[in-house]
Amino acid sequence: MTAILISYARCSTDKQDMEANRQILHELGVPVDQIYLDRAYSGTNRARPGPDHALAAVRAGDTLVVPKLDRLARSDAEARDIGDTLTARQLTCC
Repeated sequence: MTAILISYARCSTDKQDMEANRQILHELGVPVDQIYLDRAYSGTNRARPGPDHALAAVRAGDTLVVPKLDRLARSDAEARDIGDTLTARQLTCC
């Protein structure tokens, strides 16, 4: 199985530019169909479908790409949990 790039990005408000996130990820080589996005999910909203879908799509050898770490995790503890999950599944994140 060929390793692929999978990505996740979030815009917390309608004023943030979702297209800018798409463009950054596309320039990093992430295929359009492997970009998972959420719009208007603030730091207080814990139920975000995008990261769940992105993490479910990542397989061993794949790389999870995020434009900024704060777009994936909203706290140090959440970032640690995601990192531990990726490590346990032999995945990388950049």
